[in-house]
Amino acid sequence: MDHQENRQFRLARRPVGHVKREDFEFRTDPARAPEAGEIMVAVEYISLDPAMRGWMNEGKSYIRPVGLGEVMRAGALGTIIQSKAEGFSTGDVVTGALGVQSIATIAAKDCTKIDPALAPKPLFLSALGMPGMTAYFGLLAVGEPKPGETIVVSGAAGAVGALVGQIGKIKGCHVVGIAGGPEKCRYIVDELGFDAAIDYKSEKIPARLRETCPEGIDVYFDNVGGQILDDCLAQINLRARIVICGAISQYNNTTPVKGPANYLSLLVNRARMQGMIVFDYADRYAEGAKEMAGWLREGRLKSREDIVEGLETFPDTLGRLFTGENFGKLMLKV
Repeated sequence: MDHQENRQFRLARRPVGHVKREDFEFRTDPARAPEAGEIMVAVEYISLDPAMRGWMNEGKSYIRPVGLGEVMRAGALGTIIQSKAEGFSTGDVVTGALGVQSIATIAAKDCTKIDPALAPKPLFLSALGMPGMTAYFGLLAVGEPKPGETIVVSGAAGAVGALVGQIGKIKGCHVVGIAGGPEKCRYIVDELGFDAAIDYKSEKIPARLRETCPEGIDVYFDNVGGQILDDCLAQINLRARIVICGAISQYNNTTPVKGPANYLSLLVNRARMQGMIVFDYADRYAEGAKEMAGWLREGRLKSREDIVEGLETFPDTLGRLFTGENFGKLMLKV
């Protein structure tokens, strides 16, 4: 492939409800040559994350929305094909917000060099990337679990949830995962070592929480929001910690987000509910990645990737996140 052709998806309009192919423009442009301090990267893997849905909306958030006509923002991994930046050479492998495109020209300071000898490349977008850091700091720094406590995690078979549960087990906790469908529930118990799974598609969550968490809930790691958050709030313990990592059940709403009805449980139990954005821990990523890499090497942590081939499939593949069709960390292989 001629390195000068850049295939890319640009945001054409602000999506209403679920993301559609028409919300993007797919085009091929000449790749831009790097200027001083920049690198040109052949993108190999693109991370698809629920947060991308929020980045398409106008309005104030923790990060500037993607502008109309801009290449869609995404975390990605690739190999440098041209460098005008000190300390970065052709052939180096980097991760960063390279976007949904085949070639990215970007400031080197916004990228991180990785050592592909340490782990297969996709792992740097899952357990050793943003989902891994989200799970690690979200659970340990915000959730503050203590050995013997009970942790419940929703979206438990997803990229973040699966890691949260495993880290909880490493830290000596009783871990219950909420996931959709028998296959995902079997996976988190049999493969990942969760103590129990609750299938939100076929089981009554409040009753199953009482069964699987006889001692109540000390840490609830929330990836879904909505009714499941309410169900968990009803069963928290004194001084419980609720980590608000995401609310995928609400991201495609065309009506206002539904807040928790059971929030007085926080008062009665003197509990804490705290939002968590992974970028706040950027200066500590190296420490998190080092520990996670150690656990992966020792076999105490497993990571599952759901890799879809073809940049062109981007809009449809992204949609799989919101129907629960993906199984593991969803990414595109360019």
